[in-house]
Amino acid sequence: MEKAVTETLPRDETSAAPPYSRFALSPINRRRLENFKAHRRGYWAFWVFLTLFGLSLFAEFLANDKPILIRYDGSYYTPIFTFYPETAFGGDFETEADYRDPFVQDLIREGGGWILWPPIRYSYRTVDNEIPVPAPAPPFWLMSLEERCAGYPDGVNDVNCTLGNWHWLGTDDQARDVVARTIYGFRISVLFGLILTVISSIIGVTAGAVQGYFGGWTDLIFQRFLEIWTSIPSLYLLIIIAAVIEPSFWILLGILLLFSWVALVGVVRAEFLRGRNFEYIAAARALGVRDTTIMFRHLLPNAMVATLTFMPFILNGSITTLTSLDFLGFGLPPGSPSLGELLAQGKSNLQAPWLGLTGFFVIAIMLSLLIFVGEAVRDAFDPRKTFR
Repeated sequence: MEKAVTETLPRDETSAAPPYSRFALSPINRRRLENFKAHRRGYWAFWVFLTLFGLSLFAEFLANDKPILIRYDGSYYTPIFTFYPETAFGGDFETEADYRDPFVQDLIREGGGWILWPPIRYSYRTVDNEIPVPAPAPPFWLMSLEERCAGYPDGVNDVNCTLGNWHWLGTDDQARDVVARTIYGFRISVLFGLILTVISSIIGVTAGAVQGYFGGWTDLIFQRFLEIWTSIPSLYLLIIIAAVIEPSFWILLGILLLFSWVALVGVVRAEFLRGRNFEYIAAARALGVRDTTIMFRHLLPNAMVATLTFMPFILNGSITTLTSLDFLGFGLPPGSPSLGELLAQGKSNLQAPWLGLTGFFVIAIMLSLLIFVGEAVRDAFDPRKTFR
């Protein structure tokens, strides 16, 4: 009998359940991902923005007045990461080597070495003293080869009159390369916006969750506090603080964080007010589950659907705020790479339209990409498309 039963058992191994993966998406999230991909404009905008931001993270390898790698006297040097005095290459001084100096370059070549430069041989703070015209200099593609190389000792035959030393989008009024400042300015704008968005969202979600879950006097007191807090003119406060101290990256971030966290409070509060009366929440309370567990493990996932749709737009607003403050002169310290400061230079130098046009197009493209991504995220979490 055992043999007969054994022979009738199915041998199809494909019917076995697939192995469980903790990183596998749930069916709902897979549907949301499909909806996100179906929004072609937002999907490709996400990848374009991610690529541009990823490249800007390696700005030191794209635009720098220090070489990426040097071989000298049988040894390798990485000036981007390490300080090297001029004496390391046969010079006379203990100060850091000026790698753009033809004298230092000749020392390295005489030692049988070579230099690997970034595509753009300028950092955001590098002042070019070899430009053939007074700053702000126009883009070099508008000049002839003789005009581009007029500032070098040997003219068109000078070894330093190469593509990496040309200013493809011109210079600002302090003879600094516009492309280099744009790359660094893009990075600092996105990083500032991301940090501000993440921290303010955490605070806003927590405050909204406490209001919506507990309700009653807690909700009433919080709402009156928010009404008073949001009535404070943040721009005037920033102007006053900037007049007293010079705002750094972190000081400016902290000041804006004081007012930006309220953006998500209303959305999360509404979701928690609606969700706290669900039957499974009442059952969890009856079982003695802690309030914090109910709030952040059971209610928060439902509230995050509405919250995530706002995130790209909050990031957009954070970047715009920094750009506006830099344009007005109350943002990052002077000399910092900033798209807003580039726009301000374009306003002050109307005879140099490449400054304002560069800043405008970079900001417009960046914000447009974020808006497209926000639209795709909104469609991805739209319940009418997810559960149809």
